[in-house]
Amino acid sequence: MKPFAKVSFENLLFLLMIIVLSACSAGLQSYSHKAKGVDLKKYKTYAWAKPNDADSDNRKDDKVYGGLILQLSNEELQKKGFILDTEHPDAVFIFDTHIEDRIVYTQTPQVSVGFGFGGPGYYGGFAAPVAGGDIVQNVTQQGMLYIEMYDTQTKKLLWRGWAQKEITYKNDIETDIRTAVKHIFIRMPVKHK
Repeated sequence: MKPFAKVSFENLLFLLMIIVLSACSAGLQSYSHKAKGVDLKKYKTYAWAKPNDADSDNRKDDKVYGGLILQLSNEELQKKGFILDTEHPDAVFIFDTHIEDRIVYTQTPQVSVGFGFGGPGYYGGFAAPVAGGDIVQNVTQQGMLYIEMYDTQTKKLLWRGWAQKEITYKNDIETDIRTAVKHIFIRMPVKHK
């Protein structure tokens, strides 16, 4: 990688923003989005829909942890007052998992050398950077779980919740899935009595 000859202020600000955001991304993050104008309280029964590509070899992660995701999601939905109804549900849910490679930029420490001198009322000196300060690119893996809710009549998306976390060899995937499902449904803006 070539060292940067000139870095504009905008590029430096952009790189610093990426570094700060990537430093915050080590833990689990969860999000939620409800379709505009939708009242989730009118949906009381649900079922699970099989995704179109459920038999694809690209869905190995769903096949390994699918049963656990369904079990945990059912528990969370029942806590919210939903009733599982595979015959005539008001809404259907679907889930998906992804593992993506992400590029994270970091900056190596900058080493400077210099000297100083001074006397009464006068101080001076200089320092010059000798090494470091390079922007380094690292590839990490980001695990993501998406859970979506659709209206059975209109087939329109009502709500989507998702969680993501950086994955390393140290991760306990089952624990991460348990935490992700819980955090996703905490963000679901409805609870039936």
